[in-house]
Amino acid sequence: MEKKTVIITGAGSGIGKAIALKFADANYNVVVSDVDEEGGRQVVDQISQQSADAIFIKADVSDRQACKELVKKTVDKYGALHCAVNNAGIGGEMNLTADYSAESYLEVIDINQHGVLYGCQAQIPAIINSGGGAIVNMSSILGSVGTAQSVAYVMAKHAVVGLTQTAAIEYGKQGVRVNAVGPGYIKTPLLDQLDEEQKEQLIAAHPIGRLGEPEEVAALVFWLCSDQASFVNGSYYTVDGGYTAQ
Repeated sequence: MEKKTVIITGAGSGIGKAIALKFADANYNVVVSDVDEEGGRQVVDQISQQSADAIFIKADVSDRQACKELVKKTVDKYGALHCAVNNAGIGGEMNLTADYSAESYLEVIDINQHGVLYGCQAQIPAIINSGGGAIVNMSSILGSVGTAQSVAYVMAKHAVVGLTQTAAIEYGKQGVRVNAVGPGYIKTPLLDQLDEEQKEQLIAAHPIGRLGEPEEVAALVFWLCSDQASFVNGSYYTVDGGYTAQ
């Protein structure tokens, strides 16, 4: 059987790192991409210790050309692209909607929304040329509900769900499945900026009584890319401990 290749953006830490390690465990060729070169190369080193094949490609997903180059370098290296996980994202500033700065708004939209679009635009033709495969776009629980003081993030994550559904309709017959994942609050470096009281409030917001682990998100992402999910297309799956069920 042909060894499959996956691209994961934002794979230098957190959820992206867990996804990269999950695919490596399944013997994929793993392309670790991030703007954090040190973190990305550390993930590649960890994968290499597992006797799996991985490379690091630095790419800013808010740059359309960088997304094209990421796919081109991947295909040049491994000959094909079968799966992609558009995971790179930032939180942005915390501020009320009327006070939200233009600078932070544009940065969040460029990375969290435009970056997913640019990724899909580069990945879809390559996956079709490789005989089909799957894309998973990282949305959030905030792709279906709102929260205070994060208007740009909420807007972008809602947009990711709409993009996912549209691309799934357009390319399903060509063998490309596109789905979205909506994590709840997960133990990642993004939460390091919060104090203990804020973290306790987040825990209380999840009926399951804890925050999620990156590996729990990675398991869902991997399943969506696998043949076991062959009839799953255009869906948005939350992995949130019951957060959005309230």
